[in-house]
Amino acid sequence: MNNSEIQIQFPRPGNWQEFTLTAIYQDAGGYRPPARYTADEIPTEQTPAMAAVVAALVGLAEPWQAAQVWAHLMTATIYSEDDPYTPVGQRDEVALDVEAVNPQGGRRVFTSYDYPAFIITDPAAVAFFRFFTTSNL
Repeated sequence: MNNSEIQIQFPRPGNWQEFTLTAIYQDAGGYRPPARYTADEIPTEQTPAMAAVVAALVGLAEPWQAAQVWAHLMTATIYSEDDPYTPVGQRDEVALDVEAVNPQGGRRVFTSYDYPAFIITDPAAVAFFRFFTTSNL
């Protein structure tokens, strides 16, 4: 089981260039170090994957705007196209849970059940997640 998580807070929902990313994970000793990054501290090679996360968030129905995101790594079973009951492999993917706000002050949490685009299968997103949730930084 992977109990690592990335939290992304947008202080001004809808302004995707301003955020704080917090990586939560356990290192070999069990300690969960606070690892926080601002938009300016995200390595250049990781910005395309962050853009994929933002692209998924833009799909929220108006008037909702993402205020906070929780990203989790999941392993999905891949099934045969010829026989949907026959598993042929697995792949890692990143799932998003999104707390959104509206202009009236309402808050709501959206998941991949609400928006299937909140499951990101792009290998760059998985690499992004692993980059920030390992103690190799």
